[in-house]
Amino acid sequence: MSPRIGIVTISDRASQGVYADQSGPAIEAALHDYLATACTFERRLIADEQDGIVATLRELAELGCCLICTTGGTGPSPRDVTPEAIRVACHKELPGFGEQMRAASLRAGVPTAILSRQTAAILDRTLVVTLPGKPAAIRVCLDAVFPAIPYCIDLIGGPRLEGNPDVVQVFRPQAK
Repeated sequence: MSPRIGIVTISDRASQGVYADQSGPAIEAALHDYLATACTFERRLIADEQDGIVATLRELAELGCCLICTTGGTGPSPRDVTPEAIRVACHKELPGFGEQMRAASLRAGVPTAILSRQTAAILDRTLVVTLPGKPAAIRVCLDAVFPAIPYCIDLIGGPRLEGNPDVVQVFRPQAK
C-alpha cells in the first residue's frame, strides 16, 4: 500500500463554491514533483472553522496519512484559525517550519510574510504542515521546508518517503 498524504484546503469561499480551490491542487502538484515515492492523496475542502479543522486533521491521521498539508487560515484575520486548530489537534509543535517558510517568503520579496502564522506539528504519527492560501506562495514555502519533511516522518515512525533528486535534495543524516 502506498503512503497516504492529506491535503486540506481551508477556505470559507472555496468551500461554499464561490471560487474553485486552486491551493489544494497546487500542493498536490508540488508534492508530485518532490516525491519519488508513489503516494495516495486524500483531499479535503473545508470552511475556516476550528472544530472542522481539528476533526479533519484527526480523520486524516486515523486514515494513516503520514503527512497532512493544510492551505489557508494562517493570517491575522478573525476567520484565520488554522494555528489554533493545530494546537488543539496536535501534541508537539515544530516552529522551525514556520520560521523557515516566513524567511523564504521574505527573501522572495513578500513583505507581508511577517503576518503569517504558519507552523508544523505532530499528530500521533502524522506531520502536519500549514501552508499559505495563495497558490504562488505554496511552492516558495514547500521549497523551504520539504528537504526536512521525509526525515521528520522517519523520526515519528512514518513510512519512508524518497525525494526526487532532480527537484529537491532530501536531508537524512549519514549513518556512522
